[in-house]
Amino acid sequence: MFTKHDLETLAKKGISVEKAESQMASFAKGFPYLNLKSAASLDYGIMAIDEDKASYYQDLWTRYLAANKQILKFVPASGAASRMFKNMFSFLEADYTVPTTDFEKKFFKEIHNFAFFKALDEVCMKNEGKDIDSLVAAGNYKPVVENLLLAKGLNYGALPKGLLLFHKAAQDVRTAVEEHLVEGALYAANGEGKVNLHFTVSPEHQALFESLIANRKSLYEKKYGVSYNITFSVQKSSTDTLAANLDNTPFRDDNGDLVFRPGGHGALIENLNEQDADVIYVKNIDNVVPDKLKPITVKYKQILGGVLVSVQQMIFSYLQKLESGHYTHEQLIEMLYFLQTSLCVKNPDTKLLEDSELAIYIKTKLNRPLRVCGMVKNEGEPGGGPYIAQSQDGTFQPQILESVQIDTENPASMAIMKGATHFNPVDLVCAVRDKNGKPFNLLNHVDPQTGFISSKSKSGRELRALELPGLWNGAMSDWNTVFVEVPVETFNPVKTVNDLLRPQHQ
Repeated sequence: MFTKHDLETLAKKGISVEKAESQMASFAKGFPYLNLKSAASLDYGIMAIDEDKASYYQDLWTRYLAANKQILKFVPASGAASRMFKNMFSFLEADYTVPTTDFEKKFFKEIHNFAFFKALDEVCMKNEGKDIDSLVAAGNYKPVVENLLLAKGLNYGALPKGLLLFHKAAQDVRTAVEEHLVEGALYAANGEGKVNLHFTVSPEHQALFESLIANRKSLYEKKYGVSYNITFSVQKSSTDTLAANLDNTPFRDDNGDLVFRPGGHGALIENLNEQDADVIYVKNIDNVVPDKLKPITVKYKQILGGVLVSVQQMIFSYLQKLESGHYTHEQLIEMLYFLQTSLCVKNPDTKLLEDSELAIYIKTKLNRPLRVCGMVKNEGEPGGGPYIAQSQDGTFQPQILESVQIDTENPASMAIMKGATHFNPVDLVCAVRDKNGKPFNLLNHVDPQTGFISSKSKSGRELRALELPGLWNGAMSDWNTVFVEVPVETFNPVKTVNDLLRPQHQ
């Protein structure tokens, strides 16, 4: 299957022959659908937090921060903004010259409301000799868009979302990255005022991120009385996956070389695994809001952190008891009840186990990475959701699943999917050390059978692409997972440029 040159290429990328062969085999056999028990709901699988509980968990998180634990805010930030501007690229390519679609009309009607308006106005004046209002008045709409998207202007069409001006703040404007700096100061600063942030970026943009933060960091340190420790990493080339032809043989370019594709955001589990922290918040780069709407975001970040600390304390106390060897049958039943109710982890075979076997089972299930995931009510947004699904060992437990992991030809699975009440907004807080403070090897908790295959094209030729298990679904499938309902107001993604005109971003 692989030539000598192929083997050299694989070695340079850090991909073993065994891994490459496994990837090619995956194209042929595909990935199994997951067996669903139910969608997670407020009846079973999702915690609802009333105000009394909210205060308790916020206080718990505040006390945890005061103990100067190592807290990290982990932000996947390599995503290009090109998809944000799909409609405006289409306008540039259209055979008409004035805004025609509803999207185009809205963009120009409310152009003054974008945080990047002033910067765009200045670059239009520099390159076109006229400001935006003058260009629009003269019917010259396309030069405005060119100066927004292309290299001669702001080059937003080629930049990652994190570097775009998202919001106005008093007399200033902020990029998405800066909003994450502010968030970090508000809910992740420890007792010494230290805020740790880590951004995963693409290699070609890392210098731009570093420059922006170098210029703006001291402003936020002074404003919020904190000190930032900001680090970066890039997705490893060893996590790239081979592309395949439609007959599942390796796809090659015109020179006969193997073609690789990024393995998807699931590859970032390797980046996450290298972080040195007790607790890690994970949140997408584009899910940020201006200061006036931050209080509810901060409140629920604190609540999620408090729930994590509360559950972890129970897990550690039970593990301590198990490791001591001094426990009764009644205490084992109490631990099993905690596993089944608080963590929603159930295996029908546990009733067949002797006490010694049950203790081993409980210890195995408790001694894993832990994540608490915010879930919002499903309002039709595309993406994954919370389910109770079966793992490879037969255990049913909470999982975040994408629709491609569910057998839509199975009536029972479809009924469960259609009845799902909540949606995954990628709002996670993770505990990644065991009770002795030793980091878990997160790579040991990935389910390799939860990837998926999609259809793509290159140079006009169709190919099959392999996506690794997603970061918050398959890559974390063997974690203990707690779902918590959070308000939809905490979920404000920016998928298109006009989303920045929504009230939540003004």
